[in-house]
Amino acid sequence: MPYLYRDSKPRPPALPGAACATHSSGKAYKELKQECLCKGVLFEDPDFPACNSSLFFSEKPPIPFIWKRPTDIVKDPKFILGGATRTDICQGDLGDCWLLAAIASLTLNEKTLARVVPLDQNFGPDYAGIFHFQFWQHSEWLDVVIDDRLPTFKGRLVFLHSAEHNEFWSALLEKAYAKLNGSYEALKGGSTIEAMEDFTGGVGEMYEVKKAPDNFYEILEKALKRCSMVGCSIDTSSVAESEAKTPLGLIKGHAYSVTGIDKVRYLGRQVQLIRIRNPWGQVEWNGPWSDNSPEWRSISPSEQRRLSQAALDDGEFWMKFEDFKVHFDKVEICNLTPDALEDSTAHKWEVTIHQGSWVRGSTAGGCRNFLETFWTNPQIKLRLTEKDDGQDDCTFIAALMQNDRRKLKKLGAEMLTIGYSIYESSGRDGHLGKDFFRYHPSKARSKTYINLREVSNRFKLPPGDYILIPTTFEPHQEADFCLRIFSEKKAITEDLDESVAIDLPEPLNPTPSPQETEEEKQFRALFEQISGKDMEIAAEELKYVLNAVLKETKNIRFKNLSLISCRNIISLMDTSGNGKLEFSEFKVFWEKMKKWINIFLQFDFDKSGSMSSYELRSALKAAGYQLNNYLLQLIVLRYADEQFQIEFDDFLNCLIRLENASRVFQALSVKNKEFINLNIGE
Repeated sequence: MPYLYRDSKPRPPALPGAACATHSSGKAYKELKQECLCKGVLFEDPDFPACNSSLFFSEKPPIPFIWKRPTDIVKDPKFILGGATRTDICQGDLGDCWLLAAIASLTLNEKTLARVVPLDQNFGPDYAGIFHFQFWQHSEWLDVVIDDRLPTFKGRLVFLHSAEHNEFWSALLEKAYAKLNGSYEALKGGSTIEAMEDFTGGVGEMYEVKKAPDNFYEILEKALKRCSMVGCSIDTSSVAESEAKTPLGLIKGHAYSVTGIDKVRYLGRQVQLIRIRNPWGQVEWNGPWSDNSPEWRSISPSEQRRLSQAALDDGEFWMKFEDFKVHFDKVEICNLTPDALEDSTAHKWEVTIHQGSWVRGSTAGGCRNFLETFWTNPQIKLRLTEKDDGQDDCTFIAALMQNDRRKLKKLGAEMLTIGYSIYESSGRDGHLGKDFFRYHPSKARSKTYINLREVSNRFKLPPGDYILIPTTFEPHQEADFCLRIFSEKKAITEDLDESVAIDLPEPLNPTPSPQETEEEKQFRALFEQISGKDMEIAAEELKYVLNAVLKETKNIRFKNLSLISCRNIISLMDTSGNGKLEFSEFKVFWEKMKKWINIFLQFDFDKSGSMSSYELRSALKAAGYQLNNYLLQLIVLRYADEQFQIEFDDFLNCLIRLENASRVFQALSVKNKEFINLNIGE
């Protein structure tokens, strides 16, 4: 069960300098490398061995791959040769163009590149067959260590490689990212912005080119000047169109990098150009302003050098911006800070991060279409207190990310369809119930529910308190998630999880009554019939009594109570410790039982004899138990069936165990108070 409770308290963003070691030995890169140097051996990574399981999880390699170190492939391997550039990225036989497009964008920012690819690595005298790379994952930076054995066929690298055959940083980076996600196969198919965020910890925004704002050229220009990472792609209308080549040399369903944007004077007027790179390292646009197009004959050699224009089949090409808008459909921008590209001023952004889980049966309620369960989703309170400078509203970005879905591909997991809604707060504390969402519309929401790793949108709302509900589209779908809130002014966030509280009535003591009720007379007759003169019954006899009485109750459709339930009842009510129940103890328990039956019937909406596990929070609260998400998830895992239903027998067991636990807790609290008082007295 990978999707159990995650502490959802807000936390500050992690810094890349504090990257966490991830190797199973618990040792960091430098320590592992030093061990190898002292022993005179080359590092072999047991966490990502040189075998088929590191390559594929659903198939066998189509050809016999041989794992080789760079020193076995070429005579003079280099980690980086002449600086890391976008021409060092050439796609191999793996469908990870989305990753390669992000790596190409990464090379445009030396500072960001050096954070992901530590540059103090080489094949020099201190070479030990070990390298490391740093990636951002769900609010923290991780340091991923690998050995340098790479899959080859006939002496050539099978996957990502550099145009220079003795340069290996890009191939090793791809291997580290494959290890992070479980295998090379896990990298097949994806969104460029996913890798961009893993390289930067930045926040992504997506534009539909045909619906882009009028100043879209200026937005892209500003993004590249700010060292934002930019990718683009062409939509497909069917699977058959995937990676289909258009007459003008563009590839559908393929991830490209945007590597430059500029203007030139052409025939007396200014023309806007954009530079695109195909991670294949070949196959280019052949329309106007392509490498060998006649337009370049009118541009001076010095201007061509300024634009780094060269007629090479290297996968990179210029095109007119108007043509770009006609032929491309999506642009993904990963901003290293969340500053609006439409705005001319930079801002200092406040960031808070929440980790949480959707667990089926308790906190996986689905979107607002499913009102009966929507309210059970995690709820985050957002307090906007300060207006933007010179504005009436507060700006913030909400970015919701589902965690580790790529890593879980080998278990059959796919990207879930996710999104969120934002409501004005009712002013009350605690988890909001179903009726609030029944009668209150949302104030804002994500633009769409979509099966991407992250959904992010920018909002402007008046100061005040809001409730953000992150959800999957369908209920009962499980995942861990990370919610990031970026705000221009300080925003206060807190999880609306319930604090654990117990509010039970004082235990009833049976008081002698001059005249027994009819109900008590029936119980006494049953007791005398089963127990004998001592008027005590064991678990088997209690089971007979309770089931006999419940069968006579008209409004109850319960299955028989189990023997385990009856043993639990005796453990709760037996004051003498003889493992039996006296009639006076039974009378006290029956008063509890009637109350619990009424609560159960209140939440058994269809009168089927079972209640939805999503109603358990409310039912337990009615019984006096206020639980947080963690305890609720544990109880649902224990007592709900595969259809997320809880029968009365399980509900009864749950309440008995909670009452027993509350007695232990209260007893410990009393002892602790006595201990504290004794210490104070001393």
